[in-house]
Amino acid sequence: MTAISNVLASTDLSAPARHAAERAARVAVAIGAQLHLIHVLGLTPLDKLRQLVASLPQEIEQRMFEVARGELNELAAALRRHHALEPSVKVAPGDLLPEIAGSAEEVGAGLIVLGARGASFMRHLLLGSTAERMVKRATRPMLVVKQAAHDNYRSVLVPVDFSLSSLRALQLARVVAPGADIVLLHAFEVPFESKLQFAGVEESMIHSYRIAARQEAMRKIHELREASGLAPHEVRVKVLHGDPTQHIIEQEQEEDCDLIVVGKHGESMLEDLLLGSVTRHVLAQSQCDVLVSV
Repeated sequence: MTAISNVLASTDLSAPARHAAERAARVAVAIGAQLHLIHVLGLTPLDKLRQLVASLPQEIEQRMFEVARGELNELAAALRRHHALEPSVKVAPGDLLPEIAGSAEEVGAGLIVLGARGASFMRHLLLGSTAERMVKRATRPMLVVKQAAHDNYRSVLVPVDFSLSSLRALQLARVVAPGADIVLLHAFEVPFESKLQFAGVEESMIHSYRIAARQEAMRKIHELREASGLAPHEVRVKVLHGDPTQHIIEQEQEEDCDLIVVGKHGESMLEDLLLGSVTRHVLAQSQCDVLVSV
């Protein structure tokens, strides 16, 4: 995993979105990256205003840009005071997702940071809007911030299914949270376990299958840790039997994690229109920040 030299944080200048900018600043300082702030001034509200007013004075649009630029500069100044870094700022008109993607390409962002909720709580409930749409389209790692950033990340949960994205997720966890404890989690199920039970296969036989599945998972998870280049003392491994989505949320609480790093895709690349069901569940149900690897 190559180092991240540029971090792009998108903000709508609301209080929740400022948490994302604060977290982006902390990450940038921790990994020695340049921070870029962007605020996209959507054209839809202006278009609606034009429908109500026959001729919208050009100075109104200009004033809106000036206000947004002033607020973004104030945010940059606050981050400069608190973290001794010099963020670049950009106010762009247009559609949110294309503008963020274009800016990420422009600055060579290795990480995009945005808030789980913006100015409207209902509009972003369960990440049904910007964050989830961004993750679906993401071609770069994306950090979705849910909590206020009071410190650097301390405990990171990395759920893996041994798909191609697992190694990238583990390596990305170390890059973005260099000083944190890492918990590497795999939840396994015996193939067709419920069907075996329904077919009347003895529980002792199914139990033996579970033991074999667990041993295979342990072998794979240690191979994954070795492939990542991380030493044994840097990673704690957990292999649990049962539903992955349930175990991820349980382990988030049990391990007091402040970050979950998960791959965008699971074993099926076409799952849920290029956003895996486990990833979707983690985005919606977790309390801590979520970093999506691509």
